[in-house]
Amino acid sequence: MTSALFIDRLEVIFDRFRALKGVSLEVQSGESFGLVGESGSGKSTLLRAIAGLAPVASGSITVNGKTLGPRRDKAFYREVQMVFQDPYGSLHPRQTVDRLLQEPLAIHGFADGEKRIVRALDEVGLGTGFRFRYAHQLSGGQRQRVAIARALILEPSILLLDEPTSALDASVQAEVLNLLEEVRRRRKLTFLMVSHDLAIITHMCERLMVMQNGEAVEKLTADDLVRRHVTKDYTRNLLRASEGFVRTA
Repeated sequence: MTSALFIDRLEVIFDRFRALKGVSLEVQSGESFGLVGESGSGKSTLLRAIAGLAPVASGSITVNGKTLGPRRDKAFYREVQMVFQDPYGSLHPRQTVDRLLQEPLAIHGFADGEKRIVRALDEVGLGTGFRFRYAHQLSGGQRQRVAIARALILEPSILLLDEPTSALDASVQAEVLNLLEEVRRRRKLTFLMVSHDLAIITHMCERLMVMQNGEAVEKLTADDLVRRHVTKDYTRNLLRASEGFVRTA
């Protein structure tokens, strides 16, 4: 079976700083895969490299069997969408929700925009009553729901999730995570998810990769992490730093 995402010895360099050092990764179609590690370990850089937002020095990225070139085309963004960490920064505060959702549809030339907007808002639990509100009028959780709706509206097969709940209150985090999991099951999406929170990763992901200083330290199943069946000291230290974390049901 063709994997949804295959990364082979990926290198990203910023002004002679190697942000990613030969990272390899394979994510199967329909899988939810997590990336964990301390700040600066390269997790978000990996997502940005896939999305075309970070310069790839060497290595390859293959999405649904197609190896990507240096530039991303419209077809790529139909397949892959990204949800960013900060819902206050990722949405224009003076644009209505309708305008925010219309933009990707206009770029990709969809004629059924009305139907897609109604469906996307309903799918993220907002409804059409939010359609003509401005982003600055919404709470953090509502903004992140709009960001998820914007990512889903093109019907991608892969979502890149960069700490999608870290800027939200704990109770709102749970709502957004449950929404993402429900959407993944219903649409059979593939997730590649970054989080510093091990409990979130073990709840949302079947497998994960631990990163440090731009390198892959080890790959584990979520059950391995919960049972502390790890082989590297760095991973053990992450577990100690998150002591008391429990896998949510």
